[in-house]
Amino acid sequence: MSQDHYYEVRADWKEERKGNLSSPVLIDTIECATPPEFPNGVAGIWSPEHLFTAAISSCYLATFLAIAENFKLTFRSFSCKTVCKLEVVEGKFQITHAEITPELELEDLEQDRDKALKVLEKSKAACLVTNSMKTEITLNTQLL
Repeated sequence: MSQDHYYEVRADWKEERKGNLSSPVLIDTIECATPPEFPNGVAGIWSPEHLFTAAISSCYLATFLAIAENFKLTFRSFSCKTVCKLEVVEGKFQITHAEITPELELEDLEQDRDKALKVLEKSKAACLVTNSMKTEITLNTQLL
């Protein structure tokens, strides 16, 4: 199997500062807009900044699930919150930092604590989205 994969997304302007994202291989479209912090931005709609942050969370989730399966780590629940910081650097907007906060509830905290921490760290190291960014990434682990 080839190691090269391609993912196509199309952005179509809809009106004002809004558009739609679609892919020929996906069913749903996503409405997107300039965030409300910017001139003529729209509240309540996914923005590029939210999608950037979502890419980190969703990739970390997918990576964690694969690595946890390989390590045979049993858990009750997993969620991941990511917060990104947008700031102006040398006159340009840039997301400079992302804090990933995975919350993992284990079946047996005492027995699996070390394994879980290893899986969470390996997930950060193997996440293809964060490995493709110049944004600083911090992992703030929560074990339950």
